[in-house]
Amino acid sequence: MATIFGSSSIFLLPNTRTSHHITSSSATPPPQQPQPSGPSSPQSTTNLNEDQSVQVSAKAQQQIPIKPVVSSTKVDSTDWIATSLTRRFGLGAGLAWVGFLAFGVVSEQIKTRLEVSQQESNTRNVEEEKEVILPNGIRYYELKIGGGDMPRRGDLVVIDIMGKVESTGEVFVNTFEGDKKALALVMGSRPYSKGVCEGIEYVIKSMKAGGKRKVIVPPELGFRENGADLGSGVEIPPLATLEYVVQVDKVSIAPA
Repeated sequence: MATIFGSSSIFLLPNTRTSHHITSSSATPPPQQPQPSGPSSPQSTTNLNEDQSVQVSAKAQQQIPIKPVVSSTKVDSTDWIATSLTRRFGLGAGLAWVGFLAFGVVSEQIKTRLEVSQQESNTRNVEEEKEVILPNGIRYYELKIGGGDMPRRGDLVVIDIMGKVESTGEVFVNTFEGDKKALALVMGSRPYSKGVCEGIEYVIKSMKAGGKRKVIVPPELGFRENGADLGSGVEIPPLATLEYVVQVDKVSIAPA
């Protein structure tokens, strides 16, 4: 009896079980980590993130509208200035710029018409044709005295011209008749073309726009001993004296 009551194992066993039961019931179970459905690794996760980034970037590029490339010109630059002024200072500034451009164009047209009008009013026919002999052997007759500008070296000169061989009367160039266009040459620029020769350029130097002359050019200031082949079967024989009628239509600054 004493042995039973004195046994420590009898009384300790229930307490131990109770304590263990309380401890196990009061302890909070650790949170469960979600398990991936398939095999995974850090490398596969990284690849997945990269694929998602590429897909998002591709969608973003598809949503961004692509603007067409438009080449800028000088005309566009004036439109850009007008648009910028309109946006910053209002419609009045844009209209003012457009008006300024229009005024410049109209002014240039008025200036050109005024020059043409003055040239025509100052141009006059010669009542009596007189022969003028120059020291280099050129002879000319003044048919009409021009009232415009006199060309200088580097100027663009537009002329109407008729040329023929004096001995045969064969015409090798004529822009006065038909639908042929006037010729243009830059003073001091060579080689000559279309039947123009050194003697003609020399005569034009002393003419004004609107003037007209009959010119006799010696072989030394024409095509000399070689003559000229103008194409289409038109030839100027060697050592030919040439007879021209030349009219200066316009004198202006040559384009750069």
